[in-house]
Amino acid sequence: MSAGIEIQIIAVLTAVACALPGVFLVLRKMSMMSDAITHTILLGIVLGFFVTQDLSSPVLLLGAALIGVITVWLTELTAKTRLVSEDSAIGLIFPLLFSVAIILISRYAGSVHLDTDSVLLGELAFAPFERMVVLGIDIGAKGMYTGGVILLLNILFIGIFFKELKLVTFDPILSAVIGFSPAVFHYSLMGMVSLTTVGAFEAVGSVLVVAFMIAPPATAYLLTDDLKKMIGLTAGFAAVSAIVGYQLAVYLDVSIAGSMAVTTGIIFMLVFFLAPKRGFFADIVKKKKQKEYFAENAFLLQIDSGVNAMERAAVTSKREKKIMADLRQKNWIVGEEKYALTAEGIQQVESIKKEWFPGFQNQEN
Repeated sequence: MSAGIEIQIIAVLTAVACALPGVFLVLRKMSMMSDAITHTILLGIVLGFFVTQDLSSPVLLLGAALIGVITVWLTELTAKTRLVSEDSAIGLIFPLLFSVAIILISRYAGSVHLDTDSVLLGELAFAPFERMVVLGIDIGAKGMYTGGVILLLNILFIGIFFKELKLVTFDPILSAVIGFSPAVFHYSLMGMVSLTTVGAFEAVGSVLVVAFMIAPPATAYLLTDDLKKMIGLTAGFAAVSAIVGYQLAVYLDVSIAGSMAVTTGIIFMLVFFLAPKRGFFADIVKKKKQKEYFAENAFLLQIDSGVNAMERAAVTSKREKKIMADLRQKNWIVGEEKYALTAEGIQQVESIKKEWFPGFQNQEN
């Protein structure tokens, strides 16, 4: 298997693994928490290394996951004081813990291969050099198996606790009433985010972890209201971003991680502008139609009540003339100098009154 194919497999597995828990971060409006966790887990790695003196020890993974959960806990604890907002709390806690890690590395681990730049940026081009050897047989790049395990764990976690995560995400009060602990599932999710982050950043770096964890779910969110469809679209966008980003990096001879991060942003922007229901252009069209709807119905109500007799002379602007022309085309009004409602127009007015003034209609009845 060529290095290029291995890099793409690692990228796809890592991208999807990061994107799946990111769905719930986006829905819970905790996107920036992923940025905090991807930085503060460095402290857990450093502390784990001081304990084991081994960069390949699983203790580093556990320490990083623990620090990730502690980051969330300290942030929420600070925000609950109501002395600072939640975003300010994130801005206070994550630089503090990250800076402590930087100081410890520079002071006590200067001779160890534990570099802050590689942690932040990563380099997928080097991933194939880390091999998985079993019984003396090279079975492929280590990153493929690491990414596969992380992806499997996230699929199992979301699959087993899908209903609970859905309920806690959309209605935590109801989940508490029926016996589910929102705190347990909240910190379990944060633990999975931490595990995913520390398992992924060795290959792709924390910047790309954040890109994969937030951009694909945010893109999918613009296309559907169904959680299962959103998860599926998120996985698809993540995989496409990884493959297209790699091909773009090879073509332009630029950073692979940077190219993939840019690709996630490009896909998001395309969907942001072109999404059929929530896209930027669709929103403009929707608002224009709403404006026309209210204007037409307001004119119908005026005609019905006889306000100003709706003299043609009073209709002077191009917009007003267009509205009256549209009403005539719909056969809701007739007349040139003065306007009157047709039978269909009267029915529309009654429908408007029921929609706009339901209390008034009830009083009449």
